[in-house]
Amino acid sequence: MSAPKIIGIAGSFNRPSKTYSLVKTVADLASDRYGFASKVYDLHDVGPSLGTAQWRSDLDAQAASVIDDIVSADALIVGSPTFKGSYPGLFKHLIDLIDPHELRAKPIIITATGGGDRHALMVEHQLRPLFGFFMSHTLPTAVYASDRDFTDYKVSSAPLSSRIDDVVAELGAFFPQAVPLLAAAE
Repeated sequence: MSAPKIIGIAGSFNRPSKTYSLVKTVADLASDRYGFASKVYDLHDVGPSLGTAQWRSDLDAQAASVIDDIVSADALIVGSPTFKGSYPGLFKHLIDLIDPHELRAKPIIITATGGGDRHALMVEHQLRPLFGFFMSHTLPTAVYASDRDFTDYKVSSAPLSSRIDDVVAELGAFFPQAVPLLAAAE
């Protein structure tokens, strides 16, 4: 039996990226705790065909492969930088190329980053309704991080780390067969 697969998608082009770092931190903790196979992408990994594709069939092989990983994942971690109170348009375009039935009932951890606290509700007012449309299971704890939560693009705040730990613990309800590896080691 293969390990469940968790895929992260960071809706950012920037490298380095706080959004990518946040999504990767969540993915790493979930993998460490439950033995998930994981992969994290950003919009750079999707490639340039995303911007010109009107339909999923217009994507090149690189972009199609990322979407295939997203829809075949057992769970997702979605992260978005916040621009003017919402997610970037190209990130939304990527999500628009996914058929709603492909994310139905899939557990999704929603995360976002922004410059300050003004954008903290973006996870609740933008991301949660977006994935509600897909009838996905967004986990109860959403994770928002501001610039002060990072040092050199690494998660460095104790409150943020605690929130990440909380949401990863919630993920366990969807995978009761996955014995937490940390508990098994004790």
